[in-house]
Amino acid sequence: MIMPEDLKSLQREFSGAKPRELLEHFMKIHGSRIALASSLGAEDQALTHMMLGIDPGAVIFFIDTGRLHQETYDTAAKTMKRYGMRYQVFFPDNKRVEEMTGAHGPNLFYESVALRETCCQVRKVEPLERALSNMDAWVTGLRREQSPARAGLEVIEWDPARKMVKLNPLASWSNEELWSYIREHAVPYNSLHDRNFPSIGCAPCTRAIGEGEDTRAGRWWWEDSGEKECGLHVKSQETDDRGGSI
Repeated sequence: MIMPEDLKSLQREFSGAKPRELLEHFMKIHGSRIALASSLGAEDQALTHMMLGIDPGAVIFFIDTGRLHQETYDTAAKTMKRYGMRYQVFFPDNKRVEEMTGAHGPNLFYESVALRETCCQVRKVEPLERALSNMDAWVTGLRREQSPARAGLEVIEWDPARKMVKLNPLASWSNEELWSYIREHAVPYNSLHDRNFPSIGCAPCTRAIGEGEDTRAGRWWWEDSGEKECGLHVKSQETDDRGGSI
């Protein structure tokens, strides 16, 4: 099992590796104990294509928060049909959702950052913990270009919250490289991307972006500008002094 002390040497070894090369190496090491956490966005669709090309039984899951866009469910259905695969699907704990909604109402996320973070914790973070509980490593679609807060992103990182390796194979990819790959391989993608939704989360918390806005501007747009995350991606000591990369 890879440990934090292995991180620097791994980062040097794979600093110039192509995404598929990185995935092939770690999927061989971890087998069924490495998983892609898919948001069903463009990046994760590209990674789904790569991972299933390496191993048709690759572990890919998504978290159904109960508030996703219909287009996101449509993307899941198209992907399952295209690749003949099945997702692992994780839902939030029903009792916790009932208690949260009963106490704060269905639109609590608009009331304050604290309540929005509570909603993310219940609907996204806790299900992620269950999804990764039997894993040794996980794969994400994070890219440096997505926002200033992710500019220092490493291809290989240590996830301090889950005590496991976290791979960001597309960290260095530009938006042009991503969409070139999707077009070249006819990868199914969320139709909201064609309507200026570069980053797609829950329906009430995602909007299209305008010209000149960064790709994360459509997430929780009513909050003050700055680093906006839901808690899935936790900073580590390796990245804090660079301003945060995860």
